[in-house]
Amino acid sequence: MRVIGINGSPRREWNTAQMVEHALRGAADAGAETKLYHLRDFSFKGCVSCFACLLLGAPTHGRCSYNDALKPVLDDILAADALILGSPVYFGDVTAGMRALLERLWFGGLAYDPAHFTRYERRIPVKVILTTNAPAEGFHTSLNKGIVATMSRFFGPTEIIEANDTLQFDDYARYDAAMFDVEAKKRGRAERFPKDLERAYETGKRAAAEATEQAS
Repeated sequence: MRVIGINGSPRREWNTAQMVEHALRGAADAGAETKLYHLRDFSFKGCVSCFACLLLGAPTHGRCSYNDALKPVLDDILAADALILGSPVYFGDVTAGMRALLERLWFGGLAYDPAHFTRYERRIPVKVILTTNAPAEGFHTSLNKGIVATMSRFFGPTEIIEANDTLQFDDYARYDAAMFDVEAKKRGRAERFPKDLERAYETGKRAAAEATEQAS
């Protein structure tokens, strides 16, 4: 059983990366082989509208075939038994890198066919981790609903967990961020974020358990 994790944050060691790493640790402790990709390490584009994924009779039919650095990552995702996606929320959406990956995943498997929504045949559990400055769970309702609905249709049952009111800077005094209560942010980091990491760990364990159940 293999679980793939994707860190869609430009930062390799901050909130989102830590959440995804803890989720993968939970999956590993549940018996899964895991792999983590940091999207910042790859040079790639979103969908380039080449339509090779829709070309009837072609070996590219039913998956993105645009040959750049992201293609092996997409292929690995399609071969995985469970998927964990992580992204900070930027202006009400995932990062540009994560959005580009989602375009390639979704368009690659899309079927303009009244009998089928997707050419992807395997169903796998998907866990989506969102980190945000928003103060409360479910603040980005439309984003959450959109991701859950689309990932569920293409891949399988999808769950979102959030880490809210996150610490954005290690030293707020160095940045133009006067609106924030720095001491409250620091308290939140100390009191809440460890619980967020534990939730991520348990989410990874669930992903592995659901993948095992799906395969049996």
